[in-house]
Amino acid sequence: MNLYPAIDILGGNAVRLVKGDFEAKKVYDQDPLSAARAFAEQGARYLHVVDLDGAKSGEPVNIEHLRTIVGELGLPVQFGGGLRSDYAIQQAFEAGAARVILGTAIFTDPELPWRAMEEHGQENVLVSIDARDGNVATHGWLERTQVPAQEALARWSEGQGGIKHFVYTNIDHDGMLDGIDPEDAASAVRAVDDGKLILSGGVGELQHLRTIAALRAERQLDGLDGVIVGKALYERRFTVAEALAVLDG
Repeated sequence: MNLYPAIDILGGNAVRLVKGDFEAKKVYDQDPLSAARAFAEQGARYLHVVDLDGAKSGEPVNIEHLRTIVGELGLPVQFGGGLRSDYAIQQAFEAGAARVILGTAIFTDPELPWRAMEEHGQENVLVSIDARDGNVATHGWLERTQVPAQEALARWSEGQGGIKHFVYTNIDHDGMLDGIDPEDAASAVRAVDDGKLILSGGVGELQHLRTIAALRAERQLDGLDGVIVGKALYERRFTVAEALAVLDG
């Protein structure tokens, strides 16, 4: 499985939120590039960068931070936050993003993922489904829908022309360091049919990663592509190298 160290950018800083609450933020590095470089030096193969300002405003705000991170480090970066138009997606790719993550946009402009895949390639577009109390949350997690998250995953991955790459975040565990919900995670992976899904939210120690790896093996969840980790890395509960050793094992 792949590891995606997370860099969430808010107000120009690398931060982490608790359960998606913008008021419950903690600044871990005043320079997102510095945070990214630390992960790279520990052996990161990919980075997961989210423009939280963009998620709130509806259009990218931190594109230049993305450009700097890619330009300085050369690592593949998947980038999301405020990508709700063809132009915004183009901006992200031009700034060096290897893949883009679309969340709110799939509800406000349902054709956008298909236009993006046609223009930039199916492998380079991910759809993010974020769940609070089991239902999809949008607009930077500030608005909650009545759409069950598992239903959304199944609907968007349905059929030959469905989305093939997803990020699934259980917001109730995000920033809590309390581990994942194995049943919820397994259901999410199964919902995406023959697609690939990256888990996010809750990882706080190496044992949590071992649990995810065991879940994938024991339940034959080949679609479980990787895991996003943020707060645990910033708080040095383990290193990128230690996490990779578990996931590679």
